[in-house]
Amino acid sequence: MTDTPWPARTDLAWLLAHLVERLPHARKAVLLGSDGLPRAVHGMDAEDADQLAALAAGLHALARTAGTRLPDAGGRVRQITVRLDSGLLIVTAAGQTAALAVLADPEADAAALGHEMALLVRSVRASLAIPLRQGARG
Repeated sequence: MTDTPWPARTDLAWLLAHLVERLPHARKAVLLGSDGLPRAVHGMDAEDADQLAALAAGLHALARTAGTRLPDAGGRVRQITVRLDSGLLIVTAAGQTAALAVLADPEADAAALGHEMALLVRSVRASLAIPLRQGARG
């Protein structure tokens, strides 16, 4: 664990911008810590980023619990997809202490978007490692 603020270590907003700009129908993205705080953001203001990060962290925590509690569904959480009338929310694990959330239009191809998110996470996993805050648990 470290007290070094994560944003001081690196700025990954450009990665999120690149992801959103090259994927059809993707609108917004946030890289978040397991504490529910946004670490990098593209396409939204601070208040929306805070809300999306908190929601994505909650979804990810619920899915992790399902993975450990349900005998036939065990294992690590890889991805959560939520279809809404007004869009699509995909949350992908990005290491032990981070997740990547993307909001897209309803006509987005969830499989293609999820695949691209997984590729991004895999290719820059070391850069996505977010140190836990003192007293926080992942």
